[in-house]
Amino acid sequence: MSFSTHVLDTSRGLPVAGVPVCLETPSGPRDGVTDTDGRWRFDAPLEAGRHRLVLRTEFASDFFPEVAIVFTVADERHHHVPLLLSPYGYSTYRGS
Repeated sequence: MSFSTHVLDTSRGLPVAGVPVCLETPSGPRDGVTDTDGRWRFDAPLEAGRHRLVLRTEFASDFFPEVAIVFTVADERHHHVPLLLSPYGYSTYRGS
């Protein structure tokens, strides 16, 4: 199991580079920053259980300076959790 995220600023229609990312796993946190295409990937195996993805989003919103997404890993598939962000709203889903 691997993990990735993709941050998109829907108010501008562009990916966002340089977003600090923290993936909190049962075995400890994994930190990173989105690349020039707004993506961050963690290629080590994810253990089953609850995980928390925290993205620092003050670049796009004073209202949402941070977004935390909690999800459960229960299978062996790759887990992709994108963030679609605008100044006053955001959405996420399980991607592929």
